[in-house]
Amino acid sequence: MKIKSLTCLAVAALAFTACDDTTDTIGNSMSEITDNLAISTDTFFVSTRSVKAGSVLSKNTTAYLGKIRDPETNAYITGDGMIQFNTLVDEAIPGFTIFPPKDNIIGKESNQVVADSCNMILFFDHYYGDSLRAMAMTAYEMARPMEEGTNYYSDFDPMAEGLIRTNGLQQTKVYTLYDGNVSESERSQAGYMNYIKINLDKPYTDKDGTTYNNYGTYIMRKYYENPNYFKNSYSFIHNVVPGFYFKNTSGLGSMAYVSKSQINVYYRFNTKDSLDKVYRGSASFPGTEEVLQTTNITNDANTIGRLVADNSCTYLKTPAGIFTEATLPVDEIMQGHDNENINTAKVVFTRINNTTTSKYALGIPKQLLMIPAAETNSFFEQGKIPDSKTSFVASYDSKTNTYTFGNIAGMITAMDKNRGTENWNKVVLIPVNTTQVQDSSTGLTVIQRIVHDMSLTSTKLVGGSQNPYAPITISVIYSKFK
Repeated sequence: MKIKSLTCLAVAALAFTACDDTTDTIGNSMSEITDNLAISTDTFFVSTRSVKAGSVLSKNTTAYLGKIRDPETNAYITGDGMIQFNTLVDEAIPGFTIFPPKDNIIGKESNQVVADSCNMILFFDHYYGDSLRAMAMTAYEMARPMEEGTNYYSDFDPMAEGLIRTNGLQQTKVYTLYDGNVSESERSQAGYMNYIKINLDKPYTDKDGTTYNNYGTYIMRKYYENPNYFKNSYSFIHNVVPGFYFKNTSGLGSMAYVSKSQINVYYRFNTKDSLDKVYRGSASFPGTEEVLQTTNITNDANTIGRLVADNSCTYLKTPAGIFTEATLPVDEIMQGHDNENINTAKVVFTRINNTTTSKYALGIPKQLLMIPAAETNSFFEQGKIPDSKTSFVASYDSKTNTYTFGNIAGMITAMDKNRGTENWNKVVLIPVNTTQVQDSSTGLTVIQRIVHDMSLTSTKLVGGSQNPYAPITISVIYSKFK
């Protein structure tokens, strides 16, 4: 629906660049442009609704582990994660090896090397909930790795898909996010991160039936059996450690955002020059961007359905909960403007404050991606980056309580060309996380990577078919030469 229209002669909303190196005729040129340029503005209504996110592409560098209850909806959300580990071979260091020569390892049984101990550490710098709440998870050894190049979504359950090794390593860990066993002096050290430590010191039997005194001994012997298994991440996960699936087994009230992880193998050794001295060494195998980390999210389907049916507003809920869909009035925007350019098209989405007073209220989505509804999955699968033509990112403004998309003119133009295709005039607002870097040539900050926001967030937006607030509008500025 069109709200108002006015026409004027002005160039305040447009910017021009002179091609001439001199400024002698700038005044005359600008005057001529002003005299020949007509600018008009229109404002139209935008309709919105909530849509189920369903499952989303789970390709993050963070795994979300735990179970919580949303204090606003009382819905349960569970996060279980799969983490793979990498082998870091530093070819820049001459003679670098992951482990010392076999003859220098002190721990041995029947002339076979033995690790002193082994553990797996999950580091997290952020979390949700009560850090003192008792939780429990079980680490399950994968039977085979989840493969790079495959699109795994947030509903992918390695256990249901038969990827967990039967009678493989299973280690349950009871924990709290605040570990009282860690001293305050250790916490105060620079670079300290909270962590969950899972010991892997029990006897372990591999898929070939060989039993080792602990998991670290298994890794060490695999190395001495064939160092090529450790030459890169692909070889390591296919021949030694295919990964682990971490499943919440009990507890409610916290979720850890695991951003780093590693398997540590500890051993004793000596050197040729000091055979009488004993040194303690360790080898670490970290989770890195070269290998997969995925999260299996379980939401309360009944609650999601109830919120989607609420037409007094629209919702944004993560992880893998609810998106907001907007229908842009392209027909009305283009009607009567066949010979005009769309210079700007601005739309603002206003947030409705949460009603819960709980100190554990879910956070607010920090960034929203606007893309055509038809690209909801393909945008992420293809690793696209917002181009400010048909895809845009807006950040939450706490001062105005809004998300502002300043100029989506390119989206309107593209939709007009694609009219008649499925969902041709619909866009979806998706909470995202972006990785930004500085462009060395321009000095500008640009988005390098964009993924679904898998953290715990929730908010309502003004909108819906029964919106009790002021309607959502899109403001358009047109121009044409007389």
